[in-house]
Amino acid sequence: MNLDLLTKIKNAQAVKKESVKVKASKTNEAILDVLKKRHYIDSFSAKSGSRTIEVKLKYQNNQGAVHGIKILSKPSRSLYAGYKDIDLVKQGYGFLILSTPKGILDGKVARKEKVGGQLLFEIW
Repeated sequence: MNLDLLTKIKNAQAVKKESVKVKASKTNEAILDVLKKRHYIDSFSAKSGSRTIEVKLKYQNNQGAVHGIKILSKPSRSLYAGYKDIDLVKQGYGFLILSTPKGILDGKVARKEKVGGQLLFEIW
């Protein structure tokens, strides 16, 4: 998993940037797609032939939509969970993002689809 993507988004929101550029990859696009569906970012666009993705950040009441991120799987240690072990994050105010055989999903969708996988990060 690319930790750089999450760090750039969080740091850019902390200094009130409008957008940020991140490395283009299929994993990053899948993560950004989930973040967009859950309203943590405004939009993202990857230009053909370019190696970067431009992410438009979202703000609510002059504060970034992302309040916190907790990285669960790291390069040195991967955490896995079955669908029965997927719990709420911050009493339902956050989401768990995981990599499954059906792609990158948030915890609610993974539990509904009855599929587990590698725990990537929590976001709230």
